Amino acid sequence: MRDFQHYNAESFDEASERLKENEKSVAISGGTDLVNLLKEEILEEAPDNVINLKTIKGVDYIKAEKNCLKIGALAKLADISESQVILKKLPILSKAAGSVATPIIRNAATIGGNICQCTACEHYRFSHNNGGRKICYRKGGKECLALHEKNEFHHSVFGGMKIHNSPCTDNCPAGIDIPAYMERLRNDDLDGAAKIIMKKNPFASLTGRVCARFCQETCNRNNHDEPVAIRNVERYMGDYILENSEKYYRNPNKNSGKKVAIVGTGPAGLSAAYFLRKEGHNVAIYDRMGEAGGMLQYAIPAYRLPKNYVKNTVDALKNMGIEFVMNTEIGTDISPEKLEESFDKVFYDTGAWKKPVIGIDGEELTVFGLDFLMEVKNWMKGKLGQDVLVVGGGNVAMDVASTAKRLGAANVTLICVESEEEMPAGKNEIKRCREQEIEIINSYGVSKVIRDGDKIKGMELVKCLSVYDENNRYAPVYDLNEKEVIEGDSIFLAVGQSVDLSFLDEKYQLDLTPRGLVAIDEKTYMTSKKGVYAGGDMTSGPATVINAIVSGHGAADAINKDFGVEAHDECDVSEEPPFLKFDAVGITRKDAAELPLRLPNECSLDLEDYYTDLNWEQVKEETSRCYNCGCLAVNPSDISPVLVALDAIVKTTERDIKAVDFFTKTPMVDGVLNQGELVKEIEIPAWDNYKGSYDKLSLRDGKNFALVSVASAYKVEDGKIVDARIVLGGVAPVPYPLREVETFVKGKEINEAVAVQAGRLACENAVPLRENANKLQQITSAVKNSLLNAVQ
Repeated sequence: MRDFQHYNAESFDEASERLKENEKSVAISGGTDLVNLLKEEILEEAPDNVINLKTIKGVDYIKAEKNCLKIGALAKLADISESQVILKKLPILSKAAGSVATPIIRNAATIGGNICQCTACEHYRFSHNNGGRKICYRKGGKECLALHEKNEFHHSVFGGMKIHNSPCTDNCPAGIDIPAYMERLRNDDLDGAAKIIMKKNPFASLTGRVCARFCQETCNRNNHDEPVAIRNVERYMGDYILENSEKYYRNPNKNSGKKVAIVGTGPAGLSAAYFLRKEGHNVAIYDRMGEAGGMLQYAIPAYRLPKNYVKNTVDALKNMGIEFVMNTEIGTDISPEKLEESFDKVFYDTGAWKKPVIGIDGEELTVFGLDFLMEVKNWMKGKLGQDVLVVGGGNVAMDVASTAKRLGAANVTLICVESEEEMPAGKNEIKRCREQEIEIINSYGVSKVIRDGDKIKGMELVKCLSVYDENNRYAPVYDLNEKEVIEGDSIFLAVGQSVDLSFLDEKYQLDLTPRGLVAIDEKTYMTSKKGVYAGGDMTSGPATVINAIVSGHGAADAINKDFGVEAHDECDVSEEPPFLKFDAVGITRKDAAELPLRLPNECSLDLEDYYTDLNWEQVKEETSRCYNCGCLAVNPSDISPVLVALDAIVKTTERDIKAVDFFTKTPMVDGVLNQGELVKEIEIPAWDNYKGSYDKLSLRDGKNFALVSVASAYKVEDGKIVDARIVLGGVAPVPYPLREVETFVKGKEINEAVAVQAGRLACENAVPLRENANKLQQITSAVKNSLLNAVQ
C-alpha cells in the first residue's frame, strides 16, 4: 500500500475544497475499488490525499416523493437492495443493487461509488504485484491491450471510445483526426472524410505527396506489422477534393469588409489565405515569382510533386475569390508601409530562400541546392558531373540527391553532420534515397573543397562528435584529428537556407531571433509591429509543408480573433458515432498498400509523378487496416444501465446531469466531473404502469462484473408495448441503449417471434473481438427474455 494523507470530510463542501486544492487528491465513498487500486499499485501514480466521504452525515437516505425517488450518494447497495420503498417503486433497481459482487462488498459499497468506479478491464486492473502493471490506453498508453491480448470477458462488442488522441493524430503537426476520416471511408462516406481533413489541412493533394508521414511513425500497427499507409490514403482524398473543388473551396456568401495582404505564396501563405477567405475577408497574395506556390512550385521536384496539382490548388483558391498578385516584389514594386496603409492586416510568408555562407575553402565552386532545384531543366543539358556530392541532412538535400541521380549522375553521395537518427529529413525520404543507391555518410562535416584550379576534385570531411549543445541548439563539435577525403566533381550545398529580409528597409524593421528569423508571439503570430504577422519558414527556419500549413492556419485564427470574428467551420460533420468501429477482418491484414515506385528510367524528370496512385478498392483495404484506436473496456457499474433506462438525474455539488449524459459521453466519469465535483444524490422519476426487469450474466454465479446485463422498462396496454426502455451493460465502454430495438417493439404484441427478432436486432451493430463473440448470443437471449417477461 502506498503512503497517502487521509481526511474525514464533514461535508461535501469541505471535501470539494480539499479535492480542488490538490489535483492528486481522490474521494472514497465505499473503498472497495480504490483500496484495491492502492493496494495492488495498479496506477503508476498514487494520490497524495484520500478524502473519506462516508463520514458526511445525512446523505445515505432513500426516500420516495410525489413524482420521484431520491437516493443519497452514500446509500449502501445492501440497503438499496433491501429497501421496501425501492422494492415497491423500482424493483429493477433493487435487483441491480443486489447483483453486485458479494454481501461484504454490498455492505460497504455505495451507489455514488458504484457509478463512479473505474473500469472492469483486467488489463487496466492488472496488479503491479503480478509482474508489473500494464500501461494501457486508459492509463495514458498508446494502445488498448485488449485488441491483441485477452479480450474474452470485460471488453466491448460494439467498438471502443476515445479517451485521448490516437498516436497518429498526436504526431500529426496539424492534429488531423485520422482515425475519424478512416472510419468515414470504410463507410463509403468520402464527403464526410473530406470535411474532417479540410478542418485542419486544405491541401491534402499536396501533402499526400510530400508530407514526411509523421503520423505513420507512431501508428500502433508499427508494434505488430506495418503502419497504415495514411499518406497514400490522404493523397487519394486530396485528389478527390481537388476534383470536386467547387464543393470544398466555395466563395463565401458573406463579406466582412476586412482586407488582408499576404506576402508569399508558399504553403503557409496559401493556408492563411484559405482560412481567412472562409470568413469572408478580402485576401490578396503578393509574390515576386511568376507562378504561385513558393517552395511547392520551385523547390520540390516535379516527379515528387507534379506541378499541375499546385496549379489546380491555386486555381481553387482563386475561385474562392482570393486575389493573386504575381511578379510583384515587396520593397521594390510596393513598399511594406504601403501594404499596411492599404490593408487591415499583413501576413508575411517569404520562406527561406537565401543561400547561406558556411565559410569553407572553395565554397565559391559549390552550387546552392535550391538554385539547382529551381533551374533543374538547365542541368538536363549535360553540365552535371558523374560523381555528385550533396551536403545536408534535410528533405531539400534528399531532393537534390535524388534529382541528381535522375539526371544521370553515376554516383551520388550525401554527407551530413547528423547521425541517421538525428537527420531532419523524413525517414521515408532517407529510405527513398537509399532505394536509388544514393550513399549517405553520417556524422561528418565539410572541412574544405579539394580542387585543381577551378575544377572540383572532391571534399575533405571531418568527423562530427556531436551536433547539438546541452540546450539542443545547433553547435556541432568536430574531431579535427579524424578526417577523410571523398572524390567528386560536383558539389551541392543543401544546408542552412536562411531568410532574405532585404525587402525591409532601414525604416521598416522587424525584430529578429538570434537565428536571424522573424520573431513572433508564439500564440498570436504577430511580429514586433502591431497588425503585422508572419509564419512559415521565415519564422521557424526550413520546415515541412504540413508545418507551414499549420503555421498559416494559426496565423489566420489569430487575425480572425483580432477582427473579432470567431472562426467557424462550414465543413462541420455531424456528431461522431458513439463508438469507434473497426473492420474485424481488415485489422488482420498485414501488408500496407504502398504506392508502386517508378524507376528513374520509367518516368520523366519534370512531368510525371514517380508514384502510381491507389485505386478505390486499395484505399478501402488500407482504411480497413486502421485499428481506430480507443478503449475497449466496458463500464463496470451494475447500477448504470438501470439509471440510463429510467432517465435518472445525477445531482452533483455543481449541477444536475442526465444519467445518459453522465455515463455515455465518456467511458471515464472523471472526464465528466470537474476537479472537486462530487455526486450528492440520484433522482429517479416515477415509472408507474411500467414493468421493469434487470438480468445479469456473470462469472461466479453473478457475484462479479457483468459479462452481459440488460435493464428494461416496458409499458404494456392491451397486450401491446406502447413504450420501451432497454439498456445493455457489460458490452460497451458505456451503458448501451438499444434505441432501434425500442422503436421496433413499440406498438407490437410481444410473442416469441418478435422477441427473437428484437434480440437479433440488438446485435446488428456489433463488432466482436477475437474471444468475446459469445456475448452476442448472450445479448440476444437477454433481450428476448426481457420482452417475454414484460407480458407475463
